[in-house]
Amino acid sequence: MTSRYEPSELEPRWQARWEAAGIFSPKEDDPRPKKYVLDMFPYPSGSGLHMGHAEVYTISDVLARYYRMKGFRVLHPMGWDAFGLPAEQYAIANKVHPREAVRTNVLNFKTQLNYIGCSYDWSRELSTTDPGYYKWTQWIFLKLYERGLAYQAEVAVNWCPALGTVLANDEVIDGLSERGGHPVVRQPMRQWMLKITAYADRLIDDLDGIDWPENVKRMQREWIGRSEGAEVRFEVEGGVGHFDVFTTRPDTLFGATFCVLAPEHPLVAKITTAAKRPAVEAYAEAAARKSERDRLAADAKDKTGVFTGAYAVNPATGGRVPVYVADYVLASYGTGAIMAVPGHDARDHAFARAYGLAIVEVISGGDVAVAAHEGDGTLVASGFLNGLDSATAKRRMTDWLEAKGLGRKAIRYKFRDWIFSRQRYWGEPIPMLHRADGRTVAVPEDQLPITLPDVARYEPTGTGDSPLAAMPAWVERTDPRDGVAARLETNTMPGSAGSSWYYLRFLDPSNDRAFVDPAKERAWMPVDVYVGGTEHSVGHLLYARFWHKVLFDLGLVSTKEPFARLYNQGVVVAKTYRDATGRFVPADEVDAAGETPKARADGRELTVTLERMSKSKKNGIGIDEAVARTSGDAVRLAVLFLGPPEANKEWTPTSLEGPWRFLLRAWRTIVGEEGKPAVISDAPSTGALKKVLHKTIDGVTKDMDGIAYNTAIPRLMVLSNEMQGVSPLPRDAAEAFVTLLSPLAPHIAEEFWHRLGHDDFCSIAPWPKADPAALIDDTVSLAVQVNGKVRGDLTVSVGTPEAEVIAAAKLGDNVRKHLEGKTILKAIVVPGRLVNFVIR
Repeated sequence: MTSRYEPSELEPRWQARWEAAGIFSPKEDDPRPKKYVLDMFPYPSGSGLHMGHAEVYTISDVLARYYRMKGFRVLHPMGWDAFGLPAEQYAIANKVHPREAVRTNVLNFKTQLNYIGCSYDWSRELSTTDPGYYKWTQWIFLKLYERGLAYQAEVAVNWCPALGTVLANDEVIDGLSERGGHPVVRQPMRQWMLKITAYADRLIDDLDGIDWPENVKRMQREWIGRSEGAEVRFEVEGGVGHFDVFTTRPDTLFGATFCVLAPEHPLVAKITTAAKRPAVEAYAEAAARKSERDRLAADAKDKTGVFTGAYAVNPATGGRVPVYVADYVLASYGTGAIMAVPGHDARDHAFARAYGLAIVEVISGGDVAVAAHEGDGTLVASGFLNGLDSATAKRRMTDWLEAKGLGRKAIRYKFRDWIFSRQRYWGEPIPMLHRADGRTVAVPEDQLPITLPDVARYEPTGTGDSPLAAMPAWVERTDPRDGVAARLETNTMPGSAGSSWYYLRFLDPSNDRAFVDPAKERAWMPVDVYVGGTEHSVGHLLYARFWHKVLFDLGLVSTKEPFARLYNQGVVVAKTYRDATGRFVPADEVDAAGETPKARADGRELTVTLERMSKSKKNGIGIDEAVARTSGDAVRLAVLFLGPPEANKEWTPTSLEGPWRFLLRAWRTIVGEEGKPAVISDAPSTGALKKVLHKTIDGVTKDMDGIAYNTAIPRLMVLSNEMQGVSPLPRDAAEAFVTLLSPLAPHIAEEFWHRLGHDDFCSIAPWPKADPAALIDDTVSLAVQVNGKVRGDLTVSVGTPEAEVIAAAKLGDNVRKHLEGKTILKAIVVPGRLVNFVIR
């Protein structure tokens, strides 16, 4: 057996042994308590994984390995979120069928995850594109439909002509598609919708019962946007109609001096005067080219609008209020109309100042001529509300509106129902039939799955129709219940459909009779720790919670929430180089000298920024490349050692060096060198080594519980240094070091374990326990002060009498100098911390 450390031989050997033994596949009859550790599974839409991916999957893997060693039965599966826009765009860019692209990329991704020793139960591997999987995605859709939670409607959508499909709000940034940077416009289309708004209150309230980062909970609450207030009716002059506004501040109604409608509001065309029509129509057309996010995000000073020429009547004052259209009001939020109170709303104030509109104070407490007073106060200039506080005035005004038939108490939500149609090929077919008699009906459950057909051309049509619409042999059907001619729905589901329930299918991936066996669901749910990025805070996580609650209401799952604990990892960033044209320049083409913009051989300077690691930005190092440079274990240690897992961190060309040197030192300590093997003794550790050993066990255990891997690694380095040169090396120290190292660097730990004489796997060996007695220090260091200023230090044995401590503290050279010729008025001893001499 060689004494050389050869990761290229050692690591594949242990990976093969783990797989052959099936040690990462939990047994159904295992009576031990469970832990379900899950990653947000990846899109196999690129050619490979880089260090940013390595960080995510290593974080969860360390935790899964730690739990196994702590005596839990652990479920840690992996699969592929392979339907949807990312995979389809990759296929189009590389001129390969999406199915083939997914197959190739999955093989590569899986190989790379094995390179870094991820302890997945590959027997449960799944892909959202497998008909055996999406049969049940379609089945869940039918359950939603049966409960009235899936319906069709004409709605304004984010339409991307270049991608030929509708995009979700979180797929649009600054009016451009997140993928490809293509222009996106708002336009009405008939779509399948899921009624997520029916679960709004539960989606907010149940956040209190789960262990999630507060920032994610806040984002979900703000995205849902629950608001309590009143709905108020405004009649338009001339009897041409009315519109309702929703306001959280009905107490300010006397101060409403104008109203604003969304450009898409159906009343706009009816009330706009002939003179104002060209300007209003041009404004509405421009608004349609903006995303909802951009319309809402504009600063108050940037709010724009156009007067319709129409006036409405303020129901409280009877006064005329001009009606404007403005793109910061959305037809899909609330009523698509607002009452503007510029005296008490900063946005309305800026708008009123820009357009010369009246500003009226109705709540005392500020100078509304200068700025809006948005707080509460006493009502003024408000008729029957005068003298009331804001809270009382809100109730009084709402009651008055209801009594007059002019309004009512109301609750509104900022988020809308989930647009569920995509005009793409690469997605789950929606199992609905449009019959020749005009009825739309569900495909019978026994006809599932409706499989995606093979096509020669899968690119988006750009017409608003899915490519599937051009396949009559697939589209034209008959309703199997009565033989009436029908057409299959040709829109497909969004990529977020399959990812909304995959955590359940991992529990029972081969079941062809049910989406999950109830006993297995009860045995494993909820997910104990879910690891992934904050970019999914209000997309995937909200959709998955919605689907899970529907399944809970159907009695099909046993928990109200799917993910008990959420852990968000930080982002790995790296230096990114661009030339004068904006083109990304690969890092390995750049002169390594200096930190400022570099000059290349062609004389052009490069700009340097720190950006999220990405192969498209030419700043990423692939997992396979990093492993080839060092080892899979070094890569794991490197991404964890950069900083706290939840923090953003920079990857540099030297990031692998420290972890690699640590592994080499550990090898020399446990195995030895050529011609000089390490000697292991069965005698127990004593003295300083024993103390460092048990403090390391205690510290690393706490770090593992707290997912503080970046501090666990330095503790192991300290223990390794303490063991160096100790010969013979006590077995208890060597074995404890190896088991503590195992979750972090599993391949080398298995090799050490084997060479220490074990036939079993270190990956499932018991986690070591610290000796409490060894954690107690024999000595303590004290600061020695004179009149409160530190003049020295002192190390004494624990339990030394106070008189002896004071006597010893006087002996230090610097302390003695400051006491010389002085009278000691008092000597104060703070046990374990300091001695202070008060002198004059």
